[in-house]
Amino acid sequence: MKKNIAIVAGGDSSEVVVSLKSAEGIYSFIDKEKFNLYVVILKKGDWSVRLTDGGSAPINKNDFSFVENGQVVRFDFAYITIHGTPGENGLLQGYFDLIGMPYSCCGVLAASITFNKFVCNNYLKSFGVNVADSVRLFKGEAWSDQAIVEYLGLPVFVKPNDGGSSFGVTKVKEITELNGAIAKAFEEGEEVLIESYISGTEVTCGCYKVKGKEVVFPLTEVVTSNEFFDFDAKYNGQVEEITPARIPAELAERIQRETLRIYDILGAKGIIRVDYIIEANGEPKLLDINTTPGMTATSFIPQQVRAAGLDIKDVMSDIIGNELNKIRQ
Repeated sequence: MKKNIAIVAGGDSSEVVVSLKSAEGIYSFIDKEKFNLYVVILKKGDWSVRLTDGGSAPINKNDFSFVENGQVVRFDFAYITIHGTPGENGLLQGYFDLIGMPYSCCGVLAASITFNKFVCNNYLKSFGVNVADSVRLFKGEAWSDQAIVEYLGLPVFVKPNDGGSSFGVTKVKEITELNGAIAKAFEEGEEVLIESYISGTEVTCGCYKVKGKEVVFPLTEVVTSNEFFDFDAKYNGQVEEITPARIPAELAERIQRETLRIYDILGAKGIIRVDYIIEANGEPKLLDINTTPGMTATSFIPQQVRAAGLDIKDVMSDIIGNELNKIRQ
């Protein structure tokens, strides 16, 4: 009998539009001969599932089930593709753990750590991962523009500490621009991260591990004429994405090994994607970690899967099957 798979999208952040696009991609990637697929949309307290007739039904939050044609339908697995809260910060993972629902991505601890960029960078730094210098600000906290610039220099990147898809991100070149950039970032969350500027070649690397198997994908090089890899570059085509990246094979392998090491340090699960900047001296510096990476048809992970000569349906089946097999054991 086919297993029922919930592709869980939506969320409570500005990234909801990206999440819905990823849900469409994942729906197209998963093998429909093996699984029954449903898209479940979470928005604040409103949880609903899209039905095959085009309608929708409310989700019973007690057990994540729903009723269709008078029959209770229960899910066997949740593929989380919410970018931002509650799907990327551990909240939804905690709920699924409580009701015993297997899911696709990192658990509560890894999700919580990686969602807080400042905490994640400092945690990984203790393991020797190369990260940028940074300052964290809390809403309502006083700060000194001069002290920040003296510590980090200029330019700096100002971003929400717990956001993604480049919402609320500003590249600040002059000290007079700092306050406005901080205010913009605070519109997206309660904490702001200010990072020293890293100059170089941007690359990103995806990987996943299942029982008896680890897969690390070819790197993608990110080239944009924008000030940085912002929302327009990511989702409106203002970027050139080159897979595999145009870097020496030895350096690419080093970054792949570091990506797998970060996966293990975090105790990650499912597919993750790690972004780096390769500085002029050839040293890669961590930029960001994505534990629920974008999965639209043109996102990095599907590109890297194709470049690796793999079938995205097989990758999805790996992820789902690995978690379902844990239940059978």
